[in-house]
Amino acid sequence: MNDSALIEQFLEMMAAERGAAYNTILAYRRDLEELAGFVKTRNTSLTLAKTGDLENWLKNLSERGLGPRTAARKLSALKRLYRFAHAEKILDTNPALVLTAPKLPRSLPKVLSIVQVEGLLETAGADVSPAGLRTNALLHILYASGLRVTEMLSLPFATGQRGERMLMVRGKGGRERLVPLSHAALEAIQIYMTVREQFLPAGTTRSRAANFLFPSRARSGHLSRERFHAIVKSLAIKADLDPTKVSPHVLRHAFASHLLAGGADLRSVQMLLGHADISTTQIYTHVLDERLKELVQKAHPLAKKN
Repeated sequence: MNDSALIEQFLEMMAAERGAAYNTILAYRRDLEELAGFVKTRNTSLTLAKTGDLENWLKNLSERGLGPRTAARKLSALKRLYRFAHAEKILDTNPALVLTAPKLPRSLPKVLSIVQVEGLLETAGADVSPAGLRTNALLHILYASGLRVTEMLSLPFATGQRGERMLMVRGKGGRERLVPLSHAALEAIQIYMTVREQFLPAGTTRSRAANFLFPSRARSGHLSRERFHAIVKSLAIKADLDPTKVSPHVLRHAFASHLLAGGADLRSVQMLLGHADISTTQIYTHVLDERLKELVQKAHPLAKKN
């Protein structure tokens, strides 16, 4: 089997069986095609490469100045590919089995304060143009639910039409979960629906776009990630916030952090965010420090004596 066929077969499995997102598939393709190109310059192929060849690629990444997170992502793609090839008996052995990921520095997510989020929402709410009403609905949904950006942008047309307070969302890996909708989010959706028709494209793409709450002329039929990212940056500037510190994903971080600071438990936040592993959710525990200190000061018997 040549390298291109192996990569295609692997990506088909990731999409069909693992429910990998479109952007994840694109990233895997880039990384694996880069690896295939590298081993080809060493007069070998993905199916013939030895552990040493793969180690040389990782060393090459470091020499090129790629950060540990990028290297770890590329190594993850590599290991998944070879695990698949070995399981499918395409390869007798797994040359990537002994490879280890670089140690990643622990980084805290960027988080907006409640006051800053309120400022964003107030700025969005002040714009009563059709685009402003759409932005207001987008921000209220994102902050009320903690949805991933792609999950929110691909919400179906019927979302919020019956006043339901919970949404059933299919996230990564095809996993379903319930997420909340606040009264403010439902109200923002209802107001936006009065102008939604203006965002429906003309021509052949109209029928596909009509299926989504936030239609557009983009190939997907709904508002693109890139466009929404630009909308949020522009809104941050209007709200006198640093646009480099504001993004759709930062609002998802704010949703989780503000829930924890308000008393929610980590397991509930994990379920709302759709994290398969609670260790992913634990990046938010830094916001608990002050609340836990306050709890000890109020509740511990020795603290009371002092």
